[in-house]
Parts: sequence; C-alpha cells; structure tokens
Amino acid sequence: MEGLVSFNQSDYPFQLFSLSHIFMVIITVGLLASLYIFRESIKRNYKRLFKNTLIALLILGEITFHLWYLSDGRWDVATNLPLQLCSISLYLCTIMLLTKNYKVFEISFFVSMTGAFIAVVTPELFFGFPHMRFFQFFIAHIAIILSCFYMIWIEEYKPTFQSVIRAFVMLNIMAFLVVIINQIIGSNYMFLAEKPNTISMIDYLGPYPWYIVLLEVVAFSIFLLIYFFLFKLLKK
Repeated sequence: MEGLVSFNQSDYPFQLFSLSHIFMVIITVGLLASLYIFRESIKRNYKRLFKNTLIALLILGEITFHLWYLSDGRWDVATNLPLQLCSISLYLCTIMLLTKNYKVFEISFFVSMTGAFIAVVTPELFFGFPHMRFFQFFIAHIAIILSCFYMIWIEEYKPTFQSVIRAFVMLNIMAFLVVIINQIIGSNYMFLAEKPNTISMIDYLGPYPWYIVLLEVVAFSIFLLIYFFLFKLLKK
C-alpha cells in the first residue's frame, strides 16, 4: 500500500499507450460525450452540483499534488510552482468557474484545451496505474477539459475569433514571464528551457531553441482548429 504513494518510479512505471493509459483517454472522451448528450438535463437539474464538483476536483487535485511532495520532503521551487501550462490552466479554470468572467473564459478555454488534451494523450507522467499520482494526474486534467466544455455547453459561452488572438497573446505573455523565472531559479517550466524527459510531441519539433518557435506555430494552429471546428463547422 505504501508503494502507491511512494516516489519509487520502478514500482509502478508509466508506459505510454499502455492499456491503463488508453483507458483513461477513453474515459475522457466518454465523459465529454456524456456532458454533451445530457447537457439539457444538467442545465435544468444539476448545473450548480456539476460546477461545484468540477471546482472541488480542480482544487483537491492541486492540494493533493503539493501534499504528496511535501510529505516526502521533495517540494522545490524549481519543480512545484504552478507554472507548467496545465497548472496554469487549472488555476484559470477554477477562476473561470467561480467568477464566470468572459475574459477569463476566453483565455482559459484555448490555453487549457490545448495543454490538457496534449497532456492526456502524451502525459509527462512517471507513475503508472494504480499509483496515486496516476489518478491525480488524469483526474485533474480531465476536470480541466470538462470545465472548458461546461462553459460552452452548459453556460453557453461562445468565443470569437478575437478570443483566439487574445488567448494567444496572453499565452505568450505568460511564457515570457516563465522564461524569466526559469532563468532565475534554474527550472524548466512550460518546457521553455529544455525538452521534457518523456516522449511528447516536442520530440518532433527539432532541437532547442527552435522547438519553441515551432511550439508557437503549433499552439496557434490548434487554437484556430478548435475555434473553426467547434464554433464554425459544427454550427453549420
């Protein structure tokens, strides 16, 4: 039982596209489909409960992550500040759900969707099923994705093309600040100092620092694809 919360990666190593990983991807798609199918029922009867559940999952996911590191004396500013893209998304989504602020929604939707979906498909994760970190990672990222679509399908928020531009500009501002922090404390937040140690899309984007330029292109392309597919093509 102790091994399920230990930092010994060899006990429960994560394997990309293993059965447990694929299962979590299927769960993500299934939950999204269920949210869409039952959206009218949720609006009428379970809107507050659903929103509060998402907020609780986001907050508990972050608290659990930090307590896990603190309990083993491993918490460190170079690895545990909420400056990875998905950590930033978690905070943005929590604020978005609590305030229902449209400007926060614009940024949260595109930034969070991009980071969380990529993280679910190619996670930077070193602990596999049934380790605690495995569940914490996927629950937090699935909650981020569901929060974004909750705002679309339940709260009926709709981004515009200007939302894409504002989200991309804000992402670059955040990245610029993170680069400065990385230089000061020797960290690798948002993978802007070097590539991650796990297999990811970044492996196909060339060496440092050129992969950062291509990441900009990929991020903006994904923003545009999400916007035109969800809010233009499907609308027609």
